[in-house]
Amino acid sequence: MPDTVLITEVALRDGLQIEPVTVPTAEKIAFGRMLVAAGLRHLEVGAFVSPAKVPAMADSAEVIGGLTDLDAVLHALVFNVRGAERAVSAGTRSVRFVVSASDGHSQANTGVTREAALQRLAEAAAYLRDHDVAVEATIATAFVCPFDGDTTVATLVGLAERLAALDIGVLHLADTIGAATPGDVRRGVTAVQAAVPEIPLGLHLHNTYGMASACAWEALSLGVRRFDAATGGLGGCPFAPGAAGNIAADDLVHLMHREGITTGIDPDALTAAREQLAKMVGHGLDSSLAVAGKSPSSIRFPG
Repeated sequence: MPDTVLITEVALRDGLQIEPVTVPTAEKIAFGRMLVAAGLRHLEVGAFVSPAKVPAMADSAEVIGGLTDLDAVLHALVFNVRGAERAVSAGTRSVRFVVSASDGHSQANTGVTREAALQRLAEAAAYLRDHDVAVEATIATAFVCPFDGDTTVATLVGLAERLAALDIGVLHLADTIGAATPGDVRRGVTAVQAAVPEIPLGLHLHNTYGMASACAWEALSLGVRRFDAATGGLGGCPFAPGAAGNIAADDLVHLMHREGITTGIDPDALTAAREQLAKMVGHGLDSSLAVAGKSPSSIRFPG
């Protein structure tokens, strides 16, 4: 197992995008600052998408502007060159592309087929390279799609190879509806590693069926060192029926620390951020630690 892992906190984007409440921009910025103070150095803070489809992301430029003085990498999602232009105008230095492995989810999420989405991203990638912006990519429904069923390994590999050709820095595999098993992760990750060994892999997990931690552990054993997570387990995809929250950042940090793996994150400060997030959205959060209380970091369990 590794000595360290990198956790990207996605509550400001993937967490808030599905919430019915509109969180004020100032509260988002304050929460982002709490996360960085807790030791998180990578935050996914917004998405340059249609505000009519995802109104919670309408203030992404303002959120990025309020956090750019921090010692942190701020990621934002884009789906096309227009989004890329808006991201650059906002001062974004790291962009994530998202493309679905399935046509069903691609149509629901972006309104176009997977092939059309890839063509859009190729145009956006060229624009971002010209503006010296770092580019990462995420394959949504990498393992299971709510519309088209299981994603084949061949489909996943083919898409990974095409994204690698866009000169991306990192490739993330997303279990968008939280239906993957550790076996699915093992088959998908090993195949993609073999196909594009030069591209570091990350995992974006949801916890719909309670298997996110098991999937993370499987990925760790395969050499994955990057994980997305949302404080308190907040989140879900508004365009993927049945999707529950993300793997909880507080639970993932607890798992890593209990196994002697360094994250650079202060669990107590992350607990404070989780409590603040619950106030922001107006309801309790679903992480195990939100139920159990503070991580027992000083306790060594027998056995």
